Amino acid sequence: MAVRHFLTLNDLSRDELRALIQRAIELKRMQHRGEIYQPLKNKVLGMVFEKSSTRTRVSFEAGMAQFGGHAIFLSPRDTQLGRGEPIEDSARVMSRMLDAIMIRTFEHEKIERFAEFSGVPVINALTDRFHPCQLLADMQTWVEHRGDMTGKTAAWIGDGNNMCHSYINAARLFDFQLRIAVPEGYLPDAAILAISEDHAHLCATPAVAVAGADLVVTDVWSSMGQEEEQAAREKAFADYQVDAELMTQAAPDALFMHCLPAHRGEEVSAVVIDGPQSVVWDEAENRLHSQKALLEFLLS
Repeated sequence: MAVRHFLTLNDLSRDELRALIQRAIELKRMQHRGEIYQPLKNKVLGMVFEKSSTRTRVSFEAGMAQFGGHAIFLSPRDTQLGRGEPIEDSARVMSRMLDAIMIRTFEHEKIERFAEFSGVPVINALTDRFHPCQLLADMQTWVEHRGDMTGKTAAWIGDGNNMCHSYINAARLFDFQLRIAVPEGYLPDAAILAISEDHAHLCATPAVAVAGADLVVTDVWSSMGQEEEQAAREKAFADYQVDAELMTQAAPDALFMHCLPAHRGEEVSAVVIDGPQSVVWDEAENRLHSQKALLEFLLS
């Protein structure tokens, strides 16, 4: 059987994604009941981090432990990935020793090249273009709170970044409408948007995007590696904060999501992220459960 990778949401079919979300919900129930379930006993996940992350490391490492397996944390100091040794060689060697490899890096092309030469599943834990694992957690959170996402409307407010790109993919695969409000100069990739043009489109202002929306989502204005752009980005995104006034224009029962870490007072106000419409803590926890479902799917 051919090796399956998870570099974007597009690597799974619509039916596979929906089944994976349901499985994540069941695995969460099992874990909360204290059930011992170890389908990956003696399996080893390599975790390659060229970009640091709290949630990504904790969720994957805890998930493998709960599944009876083991995870190896590899920082930029611990590998030769892209630092003298060709990516192809790193992939060939590591995939002979590991059962799956999770990579969190900058260039999406790097993880594509690695997967091409890997003999085991490769999971994208974030690149500069996509963050599909976060979307699994977001969709699980939505299903737990509201049921099927089909026919609903989500609003993306802020940067046309990797999270925005993954939401564009999700809109098509989970069959919902995505309205995107992004400042000029920070638009999502036109080619990615074009593939989902029946499900995602740009809006002139945050108010237009949020009007009547069932879900409102944002992200930090400056991601890791963009620190030098902070001042320019603060100016460009000044009118793109998700605050209480903006949320009143969404549907009365609209949910708010943020992949974290959040900067209160910048992309979101404290009253929103800490308020009753926010489900960010469920969303963060669900990184654990949805990724366990993904690991089970790729390795079983």
